[in-house]
Formats: sequence, structure tokens, C-alpha cells
Amino acid sequence: MPHFISPMIRRRPSAENSRALSSTNTEAVAPSPSLESAQSSIEQSTEPSAIEQQIPPDVRVSEGGFRQIRDESLVLLSQGISHRIDRSEEGPFQIFVEPDKRRAAQFQIRLYHRENPPRDENPPLPLKLTLQPLWVLAVPIICTLLDFSGIFVQMHNAGIADASKILRGEWWRTITAMTLHGDSRHLVSNLVSGFLALSLLHYRIPLAKLVPFLAVTSAVANFFVALTVQTNFRSLGFSGFVFATIGCLAVIEFRLMPRETHGMLRRFAPLCGAASLAVFLGLGENADILGHLYGFIAGLLCGFIPKKKTLRWGAPTAVTDIFWAIAYYILFAIGWALAI
Repeated sequence: MPHFISPMIRRRPSAENSRALSSTNTEAVAPSPSLESAQSSIEQSTEPSAIEQQIPPDVRVSEGGFRQIRDESLVLLSQGISHRIDRSEEGPFQIFVEPDKRRAAQFQIRLYHRENPPRDENPPLPLKLTLQPLWVLAVPIICTLLDFSGIFVQMHNAGIADASKILRGEWWRTITAMTLHGDSRHLVSNLVSGFLALSLLHYRIPLAKLVPFLAVTSAVANFFVALTVQTNFRSLGFSGFVFATIGCLAVIEFRLMPRETHGMLRRFAPLCGAASLAVFLGLGENADILGHLYGFIAGLLCGFIPKKKTLRWGAPTAVTDIFWAIAYYILFAIGWALAI
């Protein structure tokens, strides 16, 4: 009777058969020199990727605005937890740590926010005392005091915005006129209103990122005043720059206003409020109404210069801000160099 073997049971070959099979297998599998070199190249190419796969990537432990991430970074540094800060394409800043430090970092961040609850995304900003506007207002202060002192006799006549002379090619008067004032009351009113407007703008974005553009657009506004009047019209004062700052701040607040807050009309509250303030401050005896109007319109355009994610999530002070501040001073230096 023949013997049947179950297919689930592996049959053991005899000793002679095993030797024959081993000899044939070694001959068939023996690699050629070209095959050995290909295998070695494949092993070399796969070694780095295998090493990279063994290193786990960093883990994100927090995401938010610049001020929030800055405070959390200081907390982690105080606890000796190494980390790195990146910024996503959408705008938020992010903190990454090594996987073995994830729990410790999250615990320290939670502990910090438990004692210091985070603020709303777009809270109303209180008016606080800051000295940042002083470096902007230093230009009209110095130039006006030099004009009042009489050190430079021709300074007033050479720098005032004369419409007929501007249209004849003396375009630098649109710049120098912003640094001159008629009397001390005119100077003080512009300095107080300018200090308040620049202080509010400072809480949204560093002043150096926008002040040069505000100065240029204010000069362009003075040119359009001369182009509109085209008569013997003379004006001076820093008020055009102040109204440009108010318009810029209104657009920034309009862009940051949530759309779902009390309907779409709620978003226009900053623009309406700024327009009412401009009318209230811009009308008066001997007021340059056209200069205030064109300055306000120029400021509205400047409000679209910064990116929305920069306004929403904040922006750190960079080295380029120093160059923007220097450019602001250079603009007025060029204007007075051509005027005198």
C-alpha cells in the first residue's frame, strides 16, 4: 500500500539528497562580481536613509502668535528645554522639541498658561505710554526749533510748500514742509496728535516697517494739493503725516476685524470712526483741508502694505527695521539738502 504524505508536513530529504541539493543551490546562488558590486552599492545607498529613519523628527508642542510663542520660549529656556521656533506659511509661529522632551515642554507650557491665561485673538488695545513715536517726531521737532531759533535765515522760505514753486520743479518742498510749523501752538497740536496715533500704530506693527512709507505718501499728498490748487497757495506742518497715520491705522483695524462679529457692517466701524476723527481734527481756521484729506487717503493705501498674517500673528523686530528707520531720516535729509 503506498504511503501518503500530508501537504502540511515537510518531508525530510535523505543525507545524500541534502548534499546534492546544497551543492546545486550554492552553484546556482553564487553571485557574480557584477552582482556583488550592485549589492554593495545598494547597501551603501540604503544605509543613510536607514540612519535618517532611526532619528525621530521634532514634535510640535505649541502654535500661536509671536508674543505667545516668545513668552513660551522664555519659559522653556528657563527650564533648560532646548527647542526651535519656526513659522508656518499660514502665519502662526510654532515651537518644536525633541520627542523625549515633549511631555516636559507641554507640562511647562500648561503650567505657564494656568497662571497666565492667554488673551483673545484680537482684543481691544489699551492706550499705554511708549517712547517709540519720539524717534519719528524728532524730525519735525528739531527742524521747527532750528527755524524758530533763526540760525538758518532762509530755512522757512526755502522749505515751505509753495504750490507754484512745486509745480515748477521744486518737488523737495513737499518733504521739507512737513518739518516746519507756523507757531508753538501749531507744533504742540501736531506732536500730541501724532504721538497718540503713532502709539496706537506701534501696538499693531513696529513703526519702522511703515513710517518711511507714510512719509513718502504724505509728500505725494502735498504734491497733489499743489496740483489741485495751482495758485499762490502755501502750507506747512506735520499734520498731513498725522492724518496718514490715522488712515493707515483705520485700514489695519478694518483688516483685523472678524467678519462674523455683528455682521459685515461691524467691520467698517474703524473706518467710520477714523473718518469722523479726521473731519473733527481737520477742519478749522487756517487749516489745510486738502492736505489733511489727501494725507488721510494716502494713509488708507499704506494700511494695505503689511501682510495680514504679520498683523494678526505679530512680527519680531528685525535688522532690516534699522535700515527702514535710517531711510526715514535720509528722506528728510535729502529734501533739506536740495532746499538749502
